[in-house]
Amino acid sequence: MSVPSELKYTKDHEWVRIDGDTATIGITQFAQGELGDIVYVEVETVDETLDKDEVFGTVEAVKTVSDLFLPLSGEIIQFNDTLESEPEKVNADPYGEGWMIKMKISNPAEIDQLLDDAAYKELIGA
Repeated sequence: MSVPSELKYTKDHEWVRIDGDTATIGITQFAQGELGDIVYVEVETVDETLDKDEVFGTVEAVKTVSDLFLPLSGEIIQFNDTLESEPEKVNADPYGEGWMIKMKISNPAEIDQLLDDAAYKELIGA
């Protein structure tokens, strides 16, 4: 089970890559494995400012639909529109080409509330 050490994580199984005041967000390898084959990713919140823990989109797998929760407050500035035609990239490369959104962070203090790789591994029993 891959849990890259340079990323931060949420209890909702999202990963966060911080680069200055921008965050790239996707779902973890554990999450995509639990969901199964991803068939659709919907994000209609680009250019919206949302609070931490608000729903920013949904991911649909063969058997279920799951909400995606924003791990930090801020403005969603980009959706990985490759996922519209190739949602399976979330399964194949969740930490790379399967990223979902980029956002401008409005409250950097919230970063300290995210899990590091060791805490996330403990959460998932890895």
